[in-house]
Amino acid sequence: MRIFLVLICSLALAFAAGGAQEENKSKKPAKKKQTQSAQHTAAPSGGPQKTKGSQRVTTAGGRPAGAGAQKTKKAKGPQQITTAGAGVQKTKKAKVPQQVTTAGAGAQKTKASQQIATQGGQMAGGAAHGQKLKKSKGSATNAAAFQSSAKTYKAKRFNLQTKTRPATIRAVTFQQNRHIQGSQNWQGSNYTVFRNYSSQWHERNWWRNHYNRVVFVYGGWYAWNAGYWYPAWGYDSNAYYAYDGPIYGYNDLPPDQVTANVQAALQQQGYYQSDVDGLLGPLTRGAIAAYQRDHGLYITSAIDRPTLESLGMT
Repeated sequence: MRIFLVLICSLALAFAAGGAQEENKSKKPAKKKQTQSAQHTAAPSGGPQKTKGSQRVTTAGGRPAGAGAQKTKKAKGPQQITTAGAGVQKTKKAKVPQQVTTAGAGAQKTKASQQIATQGGQMAGGAAHGQKLKKSKGSATNAAAFQSSAKTYKAKRFNLQTKTRPATIRAVTFQQNRHIQGSQNWQGSNYTVFRNYSSQWHERNWWRNHYNRVVFVYGGWYAWNAGYWYPAWGYDSNAYYAYDGPIYGYNDLPPDQVTANVQAALQQQGYYQSDVDGLLGPLTRGAIAAYQRDHGLYITSAIDRPTLESLGMT
């Protein structure tokens, strides 16, 4: 009887143990399924981990969080991700705020504005410099005018041997109705007398009746008319003239003194290298022509008003 009871109890315990094991096996997969379902449900709900990652991704270039949001979560340099962003407010967690500030979009704008301001300053400086240049140019012009007035040539009285007939310079030959070659090309009122000049031979009384001022210089006679000296051909049949043409009157001086002052003025500027003798000979006329060419004047090779004005003599 006892043996029968022991057997029954052993069988009962064995069945009970087997049922417990089966029950445990059935419970374990249920827990796994529940955990997996919980994980699946947490994923679309936007957990804090993904939100954190999305924030970092958003700061990177201001772009929306993509599929690699969880990868950006592992980035060791959050300040680098933040520096590429557009906003500076999200860079509070950056360990190097100066780098973030300099690399941020706001900093770029500041840098761009500084560049624009610099360019504007340069433009403004250039404009100011242009004004200075204009002023300098005006000052230079004024300075040039001042120098021109400063070098104004003062008339002098030279001791000339006007009573003797020159032997070094050959006299010109009279030609009736002779005109000055090239004078038709000299435009302006200052050259009218040269364009209209024509050699005329008249006896002494004619010259005296037509001109109230006739002077004797270097063996020749010159008549004064409207600011110019003219050779009075025929006043003396043996008269001497080194030049046949008008001579512009300067400071109420006779023709020999006018010529001497022109020679002296050209000497000062290195154009005339010979003696101041008051004779309008080939050397003097060559010096006048060189000066006129260098100063943009008509090359008259004569003493005219524009040349004397350029020399500072009027």
